[in-house]
Amino acid sequence: MSMFDVTRVSADIGDGQISFETGKLAKQAGGAVVVRSGDTMVLCTATVGSLRDVDFLPLTVDIEERMYAAGKIPGSFFRREGKSSEKATLTARMIDRPIRPLFPKGWHYETQLVAIPMSVDQVNPYDILAMNGASAALAISPVPVADHVGAVRIGKHEGDFVVNPPEETHEELELDLIVAGTSEAILMVEAGASGVTEAEILDALDIAHAEIKKLCAVMEELQQKVGKEKIQVEAPSIDENLLAEIRASHGQALVDAIATEGKLERYEAIDKVKDEVVGHYAAAHEDGEVDAERVAEVKAAINSIEKDTIRKAIAVEKKRPDGRAQDEIRPIETEVDISPRVHGSALFTRGETQILSNVALGTTRMDMRIDTLGLQTTKRFWHHYNFPPFSVGEAGFMRGPKRRDIGHGALAERALVATIPDEESFPYVIRVVSETLESNGSSSMGSVCASSMALQAAGVPVTAPVAGVAMGLIKEGDDYIVLTDIAGVEDHLGDMDFKVAGTAEGITALQMDIKITGVTFDILRDALDQALKGRQFILGKMAEAIDGAREKLSIHAPAIESIKIDPEKIGAVIGKGGETIRALCEEFEAEIDVEDDGTVRIYAPTGELVEGCVARINSMTKEAEIGDRYDAAKVVKTTTFGAFVELVKGTDGLLHISNVKPGERVDSVDDVLSAGDLIDVTVVEVDKERGRIGLRLTEDPSVAGKSPEELASVGSGGGGSRNGGDRGGRGGRDRERGGRGGRERERRG
Repeated sequence: MSMFDVTRVSADIGDGQISFETGKLAKQAGGAVVVRSGDTMVLCTATVGSLRDVDFLPLTVDIEERMYAAGKIPGSFFRREGKSSEKATLTARMIDRPIRPLFPKGWHYETQLVAIPMSVDQVNPYDILAMNGASAALAISPVPVADHVGAVRIGKHEGDFVVNPPEETHEELELDLIVAGTSEAILMVEAGASGVTEAEILDALDIAHAEIKKLCAVMEELQQKVGKEKIQVEAPSIDENLLAEIRASHGQALVDAIATEGKLERYEAIDKVKDEVVGHYAAAHEDGEVDAERVAEVKAAINSIEKDTIRKAIAVEKKRPDGRAQDEIRPIETEVDISPRVHGSALFTRGETQILSNVALGTTRMDMRIDTLGLQTTKRFWHHYNFPPFSVGEAGFMRGPKRRDIGHGALAERALVATIPDEESFPYVIRVVSETLESNGSSSMGSVCASSMALQAAGVPVTAPVAGVAMGLIKEGDDYIVLTDIAGVEDHLGDMDFKVAGTAEGITALQMDIKITGVTFDILRDALDQALKGRQFILGKMAEAIDGAREKLSIHAPAIESIKIDPEKIGAVIGKGGETIRALCEEFEAEIDVEDDGTVRIYAPTGELVEGCVARINSMTKEAEIGDRYDAAKVVKTTTFGAFVELVKGTDGLLHISNVKPGERVDSVDDVLSAGDLIDVTVVEVDKERGRIGLRLTEDPSVAGKSPEELASVGSGGGGSRNGGDRGGRGGRDRERGGRGGRERERRG
């Protein structure tokens, strides 16, 4: 008889099935569920810790990737997993964002959600399973969340919407949309796209919600079967009499403070009113002691009044804190070429949000290696986002990017990647870094704008400029208002944060978080339409600073040239044991990549060096033609009938004895030339069928100034010559290959 009492439920989602199982693994956790689709399996747990004396929700979400899940060994020096990958961090954020608003007010127990991918089949991605599993674990745990959260991915592939498309198709998707929500409403959306319309987004959301309802239904079934008793929490309340007194005594002062221009000035004015309220209603006793509970109660009351005042002013009276109309965007200033030595830079200032984006171009050897559970192993374009504390007027620790920074950086990257040229047309690795210098709302969308301009300034031939705008929603009863370009306070107190980025033609990225259940598809449609108008306005402002990619790269950018040679000539470029390619790298300070298909990429510090290297490789690999000149060609062998001259590695021509000294007869070639001599020669005869190349000295009067057609009639004067001659049977080709996979890479230094 088994010692496990296993319960299993499942739902058919798209063309597959997602199952939830509990009762076998991790039974000491508050709730433990194994969620599975195909051979991808994720263990998700929800555990309640001790009660903390805090005024916030102490919730943490962790994704613990284990490389064994995909049959891999970590690539680090210690061969052990280190800090969370970007994929894991983004998945943790997608779990946190829709679930956090469902916790009851007053829940101050330490709560941790952990998801461990234990098996990954690289067909069914673990992120969607982890999102569903976290909610299922909460459902059977003692945590009294308000509802279940289901999640699905909607892809658009070859014109059709696909539910939870296989991972191998993700790079080809026209739309990659992740949606989380309850059976009643959508709560979170993450999307990257190649330029889809607003109508397509709404259609995809509709499809997603139908699947989410199925997932929520099986979570409810699981909870009914094995769910634990929920911990009861009393929601905090505020004395209505205290609220009325504060409104009467300080309500107008608070309204006036909220109307103060300038973010920091507004915060200072509001804090002053709050201090006055606390001083009046929670004054210290005669002995100097302060009643901490009374202070907390008064602060909660004035904060509640502040929130109600701002929300009602916006939603009912249609008055925003800074006086703007609902679809009005703050003043915008755009500028490029801020940082003189970087390869491209741009400054985007919108109101009190300011972003400086910088572009660095590198060779393809600088691509980013990705050591995760997914199929993707490298990236040649990425975007990083930094948010230093001074950007909001604070002092604080700077210890690397936080989860929010990683999330904002990834959002801007999704917005831009659809416009990045492929490697064949632009053989560079591209890194963009956005520095938030000031922040008062939507620095992530400011990063999209600044980065798009910086890419154009760097000369990256993007397919189109990209702009982003943050939309908001405040709903009070039946009154609601959709806000364009929300500021910080509107984001903090609002009911929806809706970021949309794209070109003039379509959406390339979308991120949405909804905190209430009453957001209809009509409201979403209004928000998307309003966002389109805002995006087009911002694109116009960006065009004032730069309108299209520059034709030339920065003089400080590495020069790169890609050429194609006959694959049969690869050996001539590489040389025996790689000696030729190493000599080229040394001479031209270059890095040279040679692919099996004959693609040769040359990287060097300056364009002049690249051009010189390209010319040398072309001369080494091109077929000799009548009229070609070879300066300082080496005499490799003398015979009784002439001298063999090396034109390029593996290809020789014959300078007949009658031409070694123009106008004079010589008895022996050795009287004029010796092996190792350097001479200037011109091709006057090419017999491809017999592999013969005839030469004359360039200084020969019969050659100087003549066209190839005229040279053809001159002839070599010695019955032709040969390719390779009798130089040890070289046959015109000396090919030695090196490097793994048939690819030769030589790097200087």
